[in-house]
Amino acid sequence: MKRTSRIAALAAATTLVATACGGGGQSDAEARVAEAVEQARQDPQSVSGTVTWWDTSDATNEAPAFEELVSRFEDEYPKIDVEYVNVPFDGADDKFKTAAQSGDGAPDVMRADVGWTPTFAALGYLQPLDDTPALSGADDYLPVPMQSSVYDGQTYGVPEVTDTLALLYNKEHFERAGIEQPPETWGELRETAKKLESEIDGTTGFFVNADSYFLLPFVYGQGGDYVDTDAEKITIDSPEVTAAIETARGLTTDGVGTTDTSSNKYTNMQNGFKDGSVSMILNGPWSVSDALSGDAFSDADNLGVAAVPAGPEGQGGPVGGHNLTIYAGTPDLAASLLFVEYLNSAESQAYVAEQNNTLPTRKSVYERPEVAENPVISAFAEPVEQAVPRPSAPGAGDLYDLFTPHYERILGGDTSLAEGLADAQREAAGAVPGFDS
Repeated sequence: MKRTSRIAALAAATTLVATACGGGGQSDAEARVAEAVEQARQDPQSVSGTVTWWDTSDATNEAPAFEELVSRFEDEYPKIDVEYVNVPFDGADDKFKTAAQSGDGAPDVMRADVGWTPTFAALGYLQPLDDTPALSGADDYLPVPMQSSVYDGQTYGVPEVTDTLALLYNKEHFERAGIEQPPETWGELRETAKKLESEIDGTTGFFVNADSYFLLPFVYGQGGDYVDTDAEKITIDSPEVTAAIETARGLTTDGVGTTDTSSNKYTNMQNGFKDGSVSMILNGPWSVSDALSGDAFSDADNLGVAAVPAGPEGQGGPVGGHNLTIYAGTPDLAASLLFVEYLNSAESQAYVAEQNNTLPTRKSVYERPEVAENPVISAFAEPVEQAVPRPSAPGAGDLYDLFTPHYERILGGDTSLAEGLADAQREAAGAVPGFDS
């Protein structure tokens, strides 16, 4: 349904009062928020309203599990109607910011990338969730994913799934080429890719995704990142990022691997891996269901998962995942709180993990048989343990989209490495408030 102006609601709801009896001086808006929290906590079956949910999961491979949860929620709470909208992940952050800024059309609940949460919160677009039903069982959440939902001392999201990048590889290709184990360093990966291409006709050893997010394991391997939170500086043009790109570029040469700088680079990488024309890629657990649909992995045991290779200064992929967030201007806060609580219950997380091969954020869910015995989730245990937390600075998550076109041009040979990084550094000026560039 169309949401008319929410500007007043947005302005009124940006500060959440934890309890309805927490002292005097409450404004009318604060009292309404506290009342909604108390109703959801004490009398949930009396709650009515409509919740619009923007689900940014993959429409084909992941969304069906979430649509099933919506149906189950509506059965349990018949007075609440959920308007489910699957929104493409790419561009969803800008779409939300535009709607929230105008006060018209923003969803009540959104599945937000962990990198978006501090940015949305700093803009005043998210409802704080501390001491609400949405955070029921907060002690059960894994510490690192939980960190991604906190900004300036308040919790603005509930961690729904967590992930990181890992090295995915074709076990049959390794066996045919006489390779006994996955590479542990980028140098070993280069040699492994060369051997795969020389031993198996029609096979590309490694596919370098020309996306700056997928460059992060190379950057971490050099001991760097795109921002230095201690120095409050954007560091895209740093020696560490330069060395990371040199390493990645060395894996795209003939006889080793390839890259793709088109807008379809991710899809082309996946399709090549699925049909067996690519032997190794970097990707996350969200991609596994799609990979298993390909001919190369008709036998699921053929899919290998290992930690990303190490560089000279470290090893690890970026901590990723999604938080469930609530728009600060929602007129149906009690219903939204109950919906988030239901979506992120241990039972719901176990169902999603089983259906989508994604990693839960609740510790207790990993003890359930359907999750503990899932080979894909077990395979990602080591990569997740080695994952590197992403900076919580507002705007830091926007650097990926900003940097990627420059990284594409570098890998595509359309600009030099030094010029591409310098251009990206200049464009990043002001992207992270308070950080120098």
